Amino acid sequence: MQPGPRNLITDIAGLKVGNAADPALKSGTTVLTADAPFTASVHVMGGGPGTRETDLLAPDKSVAQVDALVLSGGSAFGLDACGGVMQVLRDQGRGFRVGPAIIPLVPGAIIFDLLNGGDKGWTDTPYPALGQAACRAASTSFDLGSEGAGTGALTARMKGGLGSASLVLDSGITVGALVVANPMGAVTTPGDRHFWAAPFEIDGEFGGLGPDPASGLGRQLDSLKTRAFLSQATANNQPDDQPGERANTTIAIVGTDAALTKAECQRLAIAAHDGIGRATLPAHAPGDGDLVFSLSTGAKAVASETRSLDTICHAAALCLSRAIGRAIYHARPAPGDLLPCWSDLNG
Repeated sequence: MQPGPRNLITDIAGLKVGNAADPALKSGTTVLTADAPFTASVHVMGGGPGTRETDLLAPDKSVAQVDALVLSGGSAFGLDACGGVMQVLRDQGRGFRVGPAIIPLVPGAIIFDLLNGGDKGWTDTPYPALGQAACRAASTSFDLGSEGAGTGALTARMKGGLGSASLVLDSGITVGALVVANPMGAVTTPGDRHFWAAPFEIDGEFGGLGPDPASGLGRQLDSLKTRAFLSQATANNQPDDQPGERANTTIAIVGTDAALTKAECQRLAIAAHDGIGRATLPAHAPGDGDLVFSLSTGAKAVASETRSLDTICHAAALCLSRAIGRAIYHARPAPGDLLPCWSDLNG
């Protein structure tokens, strides 16, 4: 297995990703779409998800394919970004047809970024417009870090962000991941230098520092994010509030060009959650909304005797861990940030 030419999920032919953000808002939206509808499923392991249209992705539901997937900031407000994406796709004549009606199918998920220091005093929700802008910006090339839905993301110790990675298997199948890392947990070991995902890093893609040589790790759970949120609560005369317990989530998309059924896509989403658990500690907590969408473009109909769903699932988890590392590595500072970037701490 080796990374694709871009080391992005768009190494899967036909996929495109677009970002849109508002720096003052410290929030944004990321859209994944494709040249044609694609098979998709989802699996949720966090205790506090925020989603739209995910029920239709279950294997027993009648919808076979969707037109786009949306990852957004804004908590529940961010789900409105899906409506903006639907508008753009409808204008393009894309969607499920029922007589003369066209209905683009656009599932989505959100992170909580409402307490990250950005200006959230809007009159009209900005997320439909952000969804439209991200969809129109969709391309095979896109930036990582403080971009799109990762603009205002925070981890326990530093800024989070938007990440992506890919692998091309020996069979020629391509697997990729796209993630918005905003977890309750930390992405680095104590000292804020070594990534938990370091054992899976390829060619120094997030700093090349290697794994932490220390042992007995994982017992320190100090969260600068929680401290910052509690400070805001105290300043607003809400000392009994515990916003840090509910203000987290890692949301991701994993995909492949291998022809998978909807049920196989669901298994892919389940397995890919290992990538979150290997790169974030702790993961899948009650206050996280950890969710993984999965997709298949179906471009490569591999003979059953040579196709290995096991290998595809394993590659997806590896890509997701690496994508989380890349998200944090590429995050950049901005005025009013609550937490530093990894680059600030390790420059």
